[in-house]
Amino acid sequence: MHEPTRFRDILSSAMMRRPATARASRHAALLLWLLLGACAQLQKPEPAAVAQCPAPAAAPTRLQCPACPVCPPPKPEPPLVKVPVFEAVGFDALPGWSTDNLAAAWGAFRASCHALRFQALWQSACNEAAKLAPGTATPELTAVRAYFESRFVAYRLSTPQGNTQGLATGYYEPLLRGSRTRRAPYLHALYAPPEDLLVIDLISVNPDLRNMRLRGRVEGRRVVPYWSRAEIERGMAPVAGKELVWVDDHVEAFFLEVQGSGRIQLDSGETLRLNYADQNGHPYQSIGRWLLDRGELRPGEATMQGIKAWALANPTRVEELLAQNPSYVFFRELQVSDPSIGPPGAQGVPLTPERSIAVDPRYTPLGAPVFLATTYPNSEARLERLVIAQDTGGAIRGPVRADYFWGFGAEAGALAGRMRQPLRMWVLLPKGFPLPAN
Repeated sequence: MHEPTRFRDILSSAMMRRPATARASRHAALLLWLLLGACAQLQKPEPAAVAQCPAPAAAPTRLQCPACPVCPPPKPEPPLVKVPVFEAVGFDALPGWSTDNLAAAWGAFRASCHALRFQALWQSACNEAAKLAPGTATPELTAVRAYFESRFVAYRLSTPQGNTQGLATGYYEPLLRGSRTRRAPYLHALYAPPEDLLVIDLISVNPDLRNMRLRGRVEGRRVVPYWSRAEIERGMAPVAGKELVWVDDHVEAFFLEVQGSGRIQLDSGETLRLNYADQNGHPYQSIGRWLLDRGELRPGEATMQGIKAWALANPTRVEELLAQNPSYVFFRELQVSDPSIGPPGAQGVPLTPERSIAVDPRYTPLGAPVFLATTYPNSEARLERLVIAQDTGGAIRGPVRADYFWGFGAEAGALAGRMRQPLRMWVLLPKGFPLPAN
């Protein structure tokens, strides 16, 4: 659900500046220390020979250090060659482009266009889409294909190291059982954001950090990291009174945080929807990886279903397991006016089952059409289709990374929980759209 950015590191660089003279003195002392340390590592003389380097061997394998403090400079590391993340290709390079029912993604794209209508870079393409099919109508498949091929450029995505293969996972909207009041078996609270949660938007410090926000809290005169999951569940955060609902399963509550939204069937018969509101700022850590590293699960078993089965077999260790992920999600309550409509994603528009994905917005702009080439969960059956980038997630990091939205309910959850497939991605951007910086 971000390659973690250390709160203290960024906060220090953003808020602390030392005088130039102090830095210069410190750097000079550091260089002298490193130089002397390099000699000490290259030669380890006996106590009687401290004043000079040992004599070279008959067939030296490397240059020996002369009398300190003058040592040969270390051989520089070869520079890292970065490959462009975006490479323009023809639409015929997209496997399945000619056979996918592109029109099935049209409704999701038009919803994103509504959110993008005030952005100059999208206005022309979105206005053209509105003319092609007014209102909620869907144009013919051939018209949809012609529209994208004439108005957009397809860019193959790769990592800076040139790897075009990434990872596709899945997510869904679960259904939990809950109550408005705490009583057995409804003992696990889901909270709204607490009052002391501080959000720091870094775009005011550096425009390159526009997709990054820090969370913290004020302690005296300092801003410190917010409470971790374990600390929140031990009662250290002021969340009393922020309970939205109580549910009957601790592990299901945890996976609701991972999914970002879900429905709660209340004991009163009412159904409500909880949607992501904020997060405590700690990086997402995989509890499945923790179980694998300790031999608790075998490779291939670290799925949502496998983790739930382990928790059921080890009820006394559930708290220890969940605490391995310090990230904690807070929610907001929404009404379910139409059960057929998906929850809102990060772009603010409803997600469309099997046509919406979560992406890393540093590389793929929200609202952009994306063509995926992957496979169905635990299968070699090809899954190649046009989707729309409408959501984000804490574990969705990197250019070739997508979380595929399967929809609502148990069947969608069975697919989402098992999906961990190889992925290739192409992002479609309007002609003339400036590419995000690598």
